[in-house]
Amino acid sequence: MAEEIRVAVLGAGGRMGSEAVKAVEAAGDMDLVAALGRGDSLARLTESGATHVVDLTVPEATEVNVHFAVERGIHAVVGATGWNGQRLAALEQKLTEHDDATGVLIAPNFALGSVLASAFAAQAAKYFESAEIIELHHPEKMDAPSGTAVRTAELMAAARGEAGTGPSPDATQTQLEGARGAEVAGIRVHSVRLRGLVAHQEVLLGSVGEQLTFRHDSFDRASFMPGVLLGLRTVGSRPGLTHGLDGYLDL
Repeated sequence: MAEEIRVAVLGAGGRMGSEAVKAVEAAGDMDLVAALGRGDSLARLTESGATHVVDLTVPEATEVNVHFAVERGIHAVVGATGWNGQRLAALEQKLTEHDDATGVLIAPNFALGSVLASAFAAQAAKYFESAEIIELHHPEKMDAPSGTAVRTAELMAAARGEAGTGPSPDATQTQLEGARGAEVAGIRVHSVRLRGLVAHQEVLLGSVGEQLTFRHDSFDRASFMPGVLLGLRTVGSRPGLTHGLDGYLDL
């Protein structure tokens, strides 16, 4: 029988964190050994004997949390935002310095359908002249564009670049600030914040005479938990840094 995964959840008092606590408690191969909220000491990670940590905190805390875990050989599954290129590079350096057996997953989105939709959109994007993204979330979301939209745009841009696909045509000469959205890796991304939404994304691809749309909708945060559990069950066998849950899928 496989050894039980001893899990600590950081950000356990938040919307995502509370769902993660329930999911880990319900998983037969996992033991919830700690649930930390704002202000709790990270020393509880080592005191609890956690082998894995789920970080669902906020941008200003997540980097410290993950470095703390890596320094102690604790595998980390991270859904907190704020991981830019500089932070990812620093984390890779930390992993190299401390323990080449420790695994870290940084996942902008844990919904399997969303991860698959982004992967499919990246495959298709190189065949279409135009490409844009609309992401829609609840009004409490603190970042825009979403990490999922940024990741999707980067995957699409890489695929288009490798295929030699040119930039999307756009004759706009005058505009109100922000009317054309943010530009991420050459892809226009539009953010909607609306009461009643949870997490939703559309990728729009167009060429002369046709349009292809990839849309994913999360109506409940429970939709993210299968991905969190997949991350926990996989991260220990994937040393080093993995960016995106698609790295754990057979794509």
